[in-house]
Amino acid sequence: MLALSRKKNEAIIINNDVEITILEVKGDQVKIGISAPKEVPIYRKEVYLQIQEATKEAVSADGMDALKNLLG
Repeated sequence: MLALSRKKNEAIIINNDVEITILEVKGDQVKIGISAPKEVPIYRKEVYLQIQEATKEAVSADGMDALKNLLG
């Protein structure tokens, strides 16, 4: 993991096309802005993990149904 210090209105660039800017710092909260191409999905980690789990469950359920149908 790379750890960087940034102040308000400072930014970092990732892979030439994603820019993360520090918008505000209040106590222990930091507000960030993210500029990225539309095709780059951006999620909060807890939402990303929920999507991954739901996808895993859907694939597992569909895979079992397909296997049951195949085996008769």
